[in-house]
Amino acid sequence: MTESSPAIRFENVSKRFPGVQALKGVSLEIAAGACHALCGENGAGKSTLGKILAGLQSPDEGKIFVFGQEVSFGSPHDAIAAGIGMVHQELAFCENLSVAENLCLGDIPRRRGFVDRDEMDRRATALLAETGTTLDVRSRLGALSIGNRQMVQIAAAVGGGAKIIVFDEPTSSLSQAEAERLYALIGRLKERGVTCIYVSHRMPEIFALCDAVSILRDGTHVATRATTDLTEGQLVEMMIGRPLAEYFPTHDPLRIGDEVLRAEGLSSEGHFQDVSLTLHAGEVVGLAGLMGAGRSEVACALFGLEAITSGQVFLRGVRVRIDDPQQAIRYGIGFVPEDRKRQGLVLSESALHNTSLPTLKRLSKLSWIFRAKERKEASDLFSQLRVRTPGLDAVVAGLSGGNQQKVVLAKWLAAKPQILILDEPTRGVDVGAKAEIHALIGQLAASGTAILVISSELPEVLTLSERILVLRDGRLVGELPRAAATQESLMRMMAGLTEGKPE
Repeated sequence: MTESSPAIRFENVSKRFPGVQALKGVSLEIAAGACHALCGENGAGKSTLGKILAGLQSPDEGKIFVFGQEVSFGSPHDAIAAGIGMVHQELAFCENLSVAENLCLGDIPRRRGFVDRDEMDRRATALLAETGTTLDVRSRLGALSIGNRQMVQIAAAVGGGAKIIVFDEPTSSLSQAEAERLYALIGRLKERGVTCIYVSHRMPEIFALCDAVSILRDGTHVATRATTDLTEGQLVEMMIGRPLAEYFPTHDPLRIGDEVLRAEGLSSEGHFQDVSLTLHAGEVVGLAGLMGAGRSEVACALFGLEAITSGQVFLRGVRVRIDDPQQAIRYGIGFVPEDRKRQGLVLSESALHNTSLPTLKRLSKLSWIFRAKERKEASDLFSQLRVRTPGLDAVVAGLSGGNQQKVVLAKWLAAKPQILILDEPTRGVDVGAKAEIHALIGQLAASGTAILVISSELPEVLTLSERILVLRDGRLVGELPRAAATQESLMRMMAGLTEGKPE
C-alpha cells in the first residue's frame, strides 16, 4: 500500500432488495484521513453503501477494499474487528439497558466472574467525555431525549478506536450545541488520521466538514468532486438530476384568519410551566428552543400524549380537554412527531395502512374498508410527496428514513386537520424533499390550516414562520415576528443572554 492509496475502494458494488435496486455498479474511492460526504436524495443508496461497509448488509456483486486489502464482512462484528464503526441515523441500541451497559455491550468488564459495574461506569463516562457529553451513565437509555441517545451512539463508535467511521445523518436528532460538539470531534478525528464517511442532507455541514463529496442518484454513482470545486446549487442539481426552484412559503398577513387554538398557562410537571400561545387559521408559528427546553413536550401535551397538570386549552373559543390522541384527532388536530419510529409509524405494517390509520372511519362503513378508495388516496399522496417505495404494500420498516418521514406526513395530509403540529418535519429528508415539504406547509397554511412548527434548524424556523415563540428551561421567554427575527437573536433568547419582547 502506498501513501496515496485510498482508505476505501468500492468496485462495481450492487445491492437489490425486494422490488428495488438500491445500488447499481457503484465504484468510488475515499482518501485516507479525509472526511468524505455521500449525498443524494432519499433512496439513492447512501445508507445502503454505508451499511455494506459496516457489515450490516452484504453486496450482491462487487468488491470492497480497505487500505488496499479486499474485505468481506459477514457481520458488524467483523467490520469492527477491521477498524470500521458506524453511527446510525436510526438509533440502534437497547433502550431497556443503561447508558453504561449499551456502551460496554461488546466488552463487558468482569471481576471474579461478576459484572464490574464500577469499571463499566468508568469506561462509559470516558467514552462520553470524548464527545464532550456528560450524562448519568446508569440512566436507562430509553429515558433519555432522542438527542442524548444519538450522542451515546456517537460515543460508542468513536470510542471503539475505529480507523474508519461512517456517520449516517448524525446531526438529524441533535441540537445546534450538540451538533457543534460533533463538528469539533470530527476535526479531532481527522487530526488523528481517522477516515470519516459523512452521510447528510445538510448543505452547510457538507461544505464545512468534508474534503470531497460523492453523489449517488437512483443507486448509481454520478460523480465525486472536491467540495471546493462545487457550489451548493451545483451539488443539489447533481443530486436530484434537475434544476431546483426555490420553494419558499408565501407570507401573507392578510390570509391569517380567526383564532383556532389558544393555550393558557399550560404546565406539565417536570417538562414545562405556564406556557401560553395562540394559533390562527392560515398561520405558521415556530417554536424554538435548545434541546430539553420543552418544545416536544408542549407539542405532545396539545396532542394528548403528555399529561397537562394545569392550564386550559380552547379550540375556536370553546374550552376543551384533550386527554389522548383520539380526542385530539376528533378535534381536528394532527401531529407529526419527532421520533417517527416510536410515535409516528407502525413499522410492521405497510405504507398504505400507515397512511390510512387516521382516516379509517371515513374510508369505511360498518367496519368494511373501501380498499379502492384507500389505495387511490394513498397513491395520490405518495405521488405528491414523491415517496420512493416498491409499492403501497411495502412494509414501512424497510423504507429509508426520509421516505418513512414522508409516509408520516402523508398520513396527516389524508386526515386534513384544521391544526397541524410538526415536530422536526424535515428530519432525515433530502434537500429536494425538504423544499417540497416547505412548499407544502405554505400551501396548507394558504388553505387555512393553522400550523405549529418545531425545528432545531433555525433557518427552517425563520423561513416557515410568521412569528416565533422561544422556550427556555420549560418556560416561554419571548416572541418575535418573522421580520424582526434572526438566527443570532433567537440563539441569544434560547441561551438566556437576552429576553425577547413579551407577548
